[in-house]
Amino acid sequence: MRSIAAFGLAALLLVAGCAADPEPSAPQAAPTAASASPAGSGDVMHSANVTHVANVPLQAPLDGPQAWGTDLAFQDDHVFVGNYDGFSVFDVSDPAKPAVVSRVLCPGEQNDVSVSGNLLFLSVDSPRGGPECESRRGGQGEGWEGIRIFDITDKTHPTFVSAVRTECGSHTHTLVPGKDDGTIYLYVSSPGPIPQSRTCPAPHNTISVVEVPIKNPAGAKVVSQPVLSGGDGGRARKIGDYTDGLGGCHDITAYPEKNLAAAACFGDGILLDISDRVNPKVLQHVRDEENFSIWHSATFDNTATKVVFGDELGGGIGATCDSSTPKNHGASAVYDLTADRTLKLRGYFKIPREQQPDENCVAHNGALLPIPGKDVMVQSWYQGGVSIWDFTDPEKPREIGFFERGPVNGVGGSWSAYYYNGYIYSSDITKGLDVLRIDDPLTDPAKRVTLKELNAQTQVSYPE
Repeated sequence: MRSIAAFGLAALLLVAGCAADPEPSAPQAAPTAASASPAGSGDVMHSANVTHVANVPLQAPLDGPQAWGTDLAFQDDHVFVGNYDGFSVFDVSDPAKPAVVSRVLCPGEQNDVSVSGNLLFLSVDSPRGGPECESRRGGQGEGWEGIRIFDITDKTHPTFVSAVRTECGSHTHTLVPGKDDGTIYLYVSSPGPIPQSRTCPAPHNTISVVEVPIKNPAGAKVVSQPVLSGGDGGRARKIGDYTDGLGGCHDITAYPEKNLAAAACFGDGILLDISDRVNPKVLQHVRDEENFSIWHSATFDNTATKVVFGDELGGGIGATCDSSTPKNHGASAVYDLTADRTLKLRGYFKIPREQQPDENCVAHNGALLPIPGKDVMVQSWYQGGVSIWDFTDPEKPREIGFFERGPVNGVGGSWSAYYYNGYIYSSDITKGLDVLRIDDPLTDPAKRVTLKELNAQTQVSYPE
């Protein structure tokens, strides 16, 4: 049986049991009049330089018992929010009043999302009866899982276009532009192997590269499966109750302009040369057996001279921000990236606010703020909330702002938090979409940068 701690929140449904899917139906996407509620209600806490601008709660059909909010993507005045039961599209032309454009019922954990032009991609990492939104859960290790592709030309009615099966499914994926304008690639990450599985056999030490012809997305296909680690998946030690050899990667962050990517895998961090998009080349493995458990995600600084790796100790359901957990466990680690493309550990960051022993809390998804000459990122910490922190000095990183709620029963908190065009958007697992603003002399220069599109795992350079 797969370990919940090793696989994170997706495994909570598969291993611990879950409610049935909603009744199958065609993808549903209907505009509604729902809008944000005012901030400041309930048990919200934040630093003096952070304002809670708005919240949009989960709503039907994406409000079931495990309709958890997941990742975020951005395009023009729209925010796309993944959900275990589908995804939502919001109009944030007025960030204080986000308006629901559509909600699409399309179950498939985790439904991490990215967008490019008129295409939207969802990661599915639980076996289904088929790729269509109407499909039910399939048998463990027997059904379909991988990437779903939607046409979002009409954002009020996104349309399912096609799907690509990938080995061991797609826990997350990273969008990587091709060298020509007609092709994009998806680097698909997933854990494995699964014992007795025909779709996720051992050893699972690869990622899948999916090629998508932009004008013919129905022709998307797997074009390579690069080997990134050894047969043990980079893990050669026991963590918690985990004893099997888990392979694959969790998140990959690409910096296409630099032809680099950083892969956070199960046991190590991997630096990649992606000059050849179809055949990424391993440059270096780094391990931290004293402090790191599940290498979860990565973020480059703007000049690609640093990399932040996050450790998802406890798989996202553990309380690792309490007084009994060492400060370097479940934290983010800052590495220098030297001119000869070598990673060197410099320091650690963990939120300084102690959480309760029943609050799931650990380093999770985040990304840079576009601040010239400074290295500042926003990062989610589940029930630890949202943290804005400065790692310009990698040996002395420091928090400069935060937002969080009090404890909730069960799993909750911020899954993803990213800065986009003057605001921070946070996808809360159970509370919906939060909009925040930070006003601080250090971060104010970021407000001058306007983007047309943002997928946080696909970094672009900002003006220095």
